[in-house]
Amino acid sequence: MKTLALILGLFISGIIANAQDTKSVTLTVTIENVQSNEGQILAELHTQDTFMRGPGIQQFMSNAKTGSISFVFEDVKPGTYAISSMHDINENQQMDYDYLGMPSEKYGMSNNERSMGPPRFQDAQFEVAEENLEINIRFLR
Repeated sequence: MKTLALILGLFISGIIANAQDTKSVTLTVTIENVQSNEGQILAELHTQDTFMRGPGIQQFMSNAKTGSISFVFEDVKPGTYAISSMHDINENQQMDYDYLGMPSEKYGMSNNERSMGPPRFQDAQFEVAEENLEINIRFLR
């Protein structure tokens, strides 16, 4: 019985030690081409499960500033992610569309993909390992 308790205790200690070894990193994001001081800049860090389906796992919001704006997502665990961002001119916290269904506000994704149609996670995805990471995004429209 003592041997079983010792083995179980070592097993649980190993699990706890491995869980603590998972390092979280800082993800610094720079949006390079904000073209006005109007409205807000919104960005979200997504997993494949949240991308284009709802709120990301972390959010950023700031007043817009012409030029570039940088911000940080903290405590990001290793994995596969994507970032969506937009310049919310009218501050309604959602993307607005014109009469053809095209976005009327500037937006951007990680990897700066310029595909036709809705953004896809596969085009915007990037890997977070154990080192801090910097991502640059350029707005489209």
